[in-house]
Amino acid sequence: MVTSAREASQAPPPPAGARLLAALDIGGTKIAGAVLDERGTILHRAQHRTPGGGTEEVFLAVRAVLEDLAGGPQWDQVASLGIASAGPIDVARGTVSPVNIPGWRGFPVVDRVRDLPQAAGLPVVLCGDAVAMTAAEHRLGAARGCRDALCMVVSTGVGAGLVMDGAVRNGPTGNAGHLGHITVDLLGDPCVCGGRGCVEQLASGTALTRRALRSGWQPSGTADGAGLAADARAGDAVALAAFDTSARALAAGIAAVATLVEIEVAVIGGGVAEAHDVLFPPLRRHLASYAVLPFAAGVRVERAALRADAGLIGAALIAADRQSAGAARQP
Repeated sequence: MVTSAREASQAPPPPAGARLLAALDIGGTKIAGAVLDERGTILHRAQHRTPGGGTEEVFLAVRAVLEDLAGGPQWDQVASLGIASAGPIDVARGTVSPVNIPGWRGFPVVDRVRDLPQAAGLPVVLCGDAVAMTAAEHRLGAARGCRDALCMVVSTGVGAGLVMDGAVRNGPTGNAGHLGHITVDLLGDPCVCGGRGCVEQLASGTALTRRALRSGWQPSGTADGAGLAADARAGDAVALAAFDTSARALAAGIAAVATLVEIEVAVIGGGVAEAHDVLFPPLRRHLASYAVLPFAAGVRVERAALRADAGLIGAALIAADRQSAGAARQP
């Protein structure tokens, strides 16, 4: 990993009394947390599975992650807490309604976290998980130095964030760039978001394995995304076709963004990006056939440099930036 995502054992420890940052990354599969220094180095981490139950059961897992972090070293040096969540979100209200967490609809995650003793006195800042990933990759990763970029999380769901004119743009509610729920198949099946033929419905890790199994995939190992990727590498025709369909949907979405706002690079992270060797070749091929206008052609496709830690790092940096901006406005 790059400097920003080094584990504490590989980086010099922060000096005593240094300001530290904390972050939570809430997704449909797992809830992760970390304490980081201001360089983005992860010093301590915790993780729990996202429960499939109701509102309070999911929040109990969030609280458990925060308790694990607070029970570790240096929590007293933490100055801010960023929360990255699957969306849609509402940053003004501090609420989240993740498509892939059915138990949460308009859930006041900021207020509920602020009420926990572990967060007492900390500024708590909410952002979308893909916006957090975008902030991290733009500051420290594969989109560093780019003025215009699209950063995508392809995992249980599909999220995205935009860099425009050198800055991360999250929109009034924090949902700008929500590419996963753009329609790319006009006659596609209904999506859980209420739309039809969405990118997420075709390209997410869940969609990948579901489609492969329905098409007759006989796993040689585990019946999951890792097993599907392994079989694709071995030349399994059904597995390769499943990745090709996902790649086509992602390419259509990226081409639409490139045509709309002109981007230099599309950075892809999340669990599905771990299979970049079988996903990216068809993705680049399909993108070349969809993004054909001169100003849209030539968009680079890159793997996220910060890997699974991008959401945590980005949430921590966004919260720290917000705190610093607020302090600067004080008389």
